[in-house]
Amino acid sequence: MNSTSQKLSIKEKIGYSLGDLAANLVFQTLVTYLAYFYTDIYGLSPKDSSIIMLVVGLIAAFIFNPIIGAIADRTNSKWGKFRPWILWTAVPLGIVSLLAFSTPDFAYKGKVIYAVVTYTFLLLLYAANNLPYSALSGVITGDMGERNSLSSYRFVAVMFAQFFVQVFMLGIIKSAGDGDKAIGIEKVMTVLAIVGTIMLLITFFTTKERVVPKPEQKSSVKEDLGDLMKNKPWLIMLSLTLLVFVTLAMKGGSYVYYFENYVDKDNLATFIQPILDFMSSIGLNHFGDDPISAGFGLFNAGGIIFMIIGITFSKKLADKYGKRDVFAVFLFISTLFIMAFYFFPPTSIKLIFISQILHGFFYGITIPILWAMIADVADYSEWKNNRRATAIIFSAMMIGLKAGLSIGGALTSWFLGVFDYIPNSLIQPETAVKGIKLLVSVFPSIPFLIGVGLLFFYEINKKMEVKLESDLKERRLNLPPKL
Repeated sequence: MNSTSQKLSIKEKIGYSLGDLAANLVFQTLVTYLAYFYTDIYGLSPKDSSIIMLVVGLIAAFIFNPIIGAIADRTNSKWGKFRPWILWTAVPLGIVSLLAFSTPDFAYKGKVIYAVVTYTFLLLLYAANNLPYSALSGVITGDMGERNSLSSYRFVAVMFAQFFVQVFMLGIIKSAGDGDKAIGIEKVMTVLAIVGTIMLLITFFTTKERVVPKPEQKSSVKEDLGDLMKNKPWLIMLSLTLLVFVTLAMKGGSYVYYFENYVDKDNLATFIQPILDFMSSIGLNHFGDDPISAGFGLFNAGGIIFMIIGITFSKKLADKYGKRDVFAVFLFISTLFIMAFYFFPPTSIKLIFISQILHGFFYGITIPILWAMIADVADYSEWKNNRRATAIIFSAMMIGLKAGLSIGGALTSWFLGVFDYIPNSLIQPETAVKGIKLLVSVFPSIPFLIGVGLLFFYEINKKMEVKLESDLKERRLNLPPKL
């Protein structure tokens, strides 16, 4: 491997992070609103929504991502291996993002077909954009400390995207459509598509690939896949990522139902009124008069603000104690505050908000670490096999992400159907209300807890991180590694 200076400028870190901000304008919308869009805006049944999200999502996860990873690793251009993919997909991803949340007036069967086609193309383009983007973090620098720093920049940007989508978007959708959520979401997605495209182009122009494979390195897809199957840390990270995103999709997609059908509206209005009054006094109240939209937005805002605070602790803790141990401890603590939702009655608004804030803080510490751990797995593979296949390693993250998102989203719609949820109904059966409560508490806690258990078998601890960085640095300088 060749190596130039491994230090990154603030400009490059910010430029790189804008790519994830753009991607998360799409991703966070999928996590938070896809099930709700299909059932309560586009008019699909919970059963059909569940099938579409599961089948298309699994195809994207297990077919699109490995193919894109293998092709990206073999891409050679004057811009590098991964940067050109960001350029090539920026505009198409923006267009398809808009189409996927449009509501053409088809008959029911036509709606189902349209949803399948647009969701398929959306996930294909998302893979072609975000997998090379993620792999870029593994070749933008070989310095572990700089990677931790880059991840922190990146996920502050992610939190900004999440903040907009989860805090303001529901209210903006209703306002932009003058009560018609179908028109509103199309208008909002048009703006997001344009902004996201511009940000991806900025990422392309401000970044550089520094960890470059030797020209003589040759490997077949079969060899790369064989290396993966023997790479225990990769298999664990694939499983862990899947479990994490099952939880994120399940609870993230259920909160809007939770506020519309479980939380007591009068107590919520009373609790948030002082906050809204303060925001109005400084010209920041964009929620309108709907306490559900306002409460939902403020609930998400509290969690996201404290996630951002948690992210600021991530690098220092990971540098001192190692990524694996920090991730496991704080993922477990954050799970406790998800489970707590099971015990809250509809009127306990203060406890609901406090639990969300504490979950956000402790989970925030883990957010940058997950992606930095995948870069470490790419180093581990190079260290063990003397070949670097960065994008196909990062396909673990994207496979897990897509499969987790699909399974979590499908489970949300499926459970709603099992518990007799009635779309757009002001009154839900008692079974549906209980099911929604389980969807934000017990059900999403299970994958997180399994993930914590998996980390006991992940061997790249702090000591191994130091060895990997030292040995690979010496190899890239064409020096023999220390014994």
